[in-house]
Amino acid sequence: MRVKDIMTHTVYSVRVGDPIEAAAKLLGDRQITAAPVFDDAGELVGMVSEGDLLWHRVPTDPTAHLRPVAGDTDRPHTVADVMSSAPLTTWPDADVADVAQTMLDREVRSLPVLEGDVVVGIVSRRDILRTMVRTDDVVQRDVQHRLDEYAGGERRWTAAVQDGVVTVDGVLNDDVERAVVQVMARTVAGVADVKLSDRPEPLR
Repeated sequence: MRVKDIMTHTVYSVRVGDPIEAAAKLLGDRQITAAPVFDDAGELVGMVSEGDLLWHRVPTDPTAHLRPVAGDTDRPHTVADVMSSAPLTTWPDADVADVAQTMLDREVRSLPVLEGDVVVGIVSRRDILRTMVRTDDVVQRDVQHRLDEYAGGERRWTAAVQDGVVTVDGVLNDDVERAVVQVMARTVAGVADVKLSDRPEPLR
């Protein structure tokens, strides 16, 4: 399964100069855990997460609130003060399993999805988890529905699913049709692999 199959296409972002309060409100209102940060030229320069915002709101010294503060100059005010720079990114055709491992290894919860230099989506641990909890029965119904729609409502092929592996049985007329059927099945969330029947077209 590829990132493009599960990523969220709508990306909520912030600017480096936005107030921290604005970033916190965005994450809360949109119920997201992190957002990409862009500079004034529209370039991706970082990520800001709930952890970033909370960390800088909690004083490391428990007695800090007892001391007078002159001008409050050390307190972060903008997204630039708290964001994580040089964000990890991925691309639409990246394998979801590899992305999940990267998230675990680098302890991040979301990755912007880039196509060239353009952010086209964002993929989160929640997106990946959602695909993992889909049962074989649910995946089978989705695959079968797509195949039936492609066949104009006819049952030309039968899909079976075991442990996320789809087996499509039925006559495939040519290499183009094989490729289309395979792609349609593979892009269903929860599909780990696709196997096609090699039954030849019956003689007329």
